[in-house]
Amino acid sequence: MSETIQTAAASRLTARGAKTRARIVATAADLMYVRGVGGTTLDDVVAASTASKSQLYRHFSDKAALVRAVIEFVGDRIIEGERGRLGAVRSFAGLRRWRDAIVEHNALHDGKYGCPLGSLANEVSDQDEIAREKLNELFMAWEELFRELLHRFQRDGSLPDDVDAGQLATGFVAAVQGGYLLAQTARNVAPMATAIDMSISHLSLLAGEQPRATA
Repeated sequence: MSETIQTAAASRLTARGAKTRARIVATAADLMYVRGVGGTTLDDVVAASTASKSQLYRHFSDKAALVRAVIEFVGDRIIEGERGRLGAVRSFAGLRRWRDAIVEHNALHDGKYGCPLGSLANEVSDQDEIAREKLNELFMAWEELFRELLHRFQRDGSLPDDVDAGQLATGFVAAVQGGYLLAQTARNVAPMATAIDMSISHLSLLAGEQPRATA
C-alpha cells in the first residue's frame, strides 16, 4: 500500500478503527523508545497493544509504515510540549528553569534512553528517506521555537538586534541533542546540563550579563 493510499485509508477510519490505530502507534512508540526500532518487532507491538495481527496490517502495510506513524506521533507530542514550555519563556531566568526541567526529566532514567526524536533519527535516517524528511521537518520546527524565543528576547532588549537568532537556535538544538547523546552514553545527565548551560552562557554574554558557573 502506497503512502498516499494509506493516508487516504486512515482518513476514512471509523471511531473504533481510529482508536485501535492510535493504540498500536502509542504502544509501538513506547516499545521503540526503550528497545529501539531495530529491537522492536511487529509481533512485539501486536502482543503489547492487544491488537490482532490483521488489525495491525489493516492500518500499516509494513514496519516502515508503522515507524513513520511513530515518528509523527512522537514528534507532534514533543513539539507541542516544547511549544508550550518554550513559548512561556520570557527571560533568562525562565530559560534556566526550562533547562532545569528538561535535564531533570531526562535524569529519571539517568539519561538512558536519550531523546525520542534523536534516537529515531539515528536509527532510520539512512534507511528511509520519507522518515528522514519527516524527522528533519520536526527538528526544524523545534529550531523555530528557539528562534521565536530569541526574537522575543531581541524585541524586549534582552539580546542585541544584530545577533543571528537563526544560528543561535541551531546551536541550541545541537546542544540539546548532543547533551541527550552524551547523557545516554554516560548514564549521567551532567554532560547534558553542561551542554545546555554553555549555550545559555553564550546568550548571557551576548546580552552583557556576567557569566554564571555551570552545574
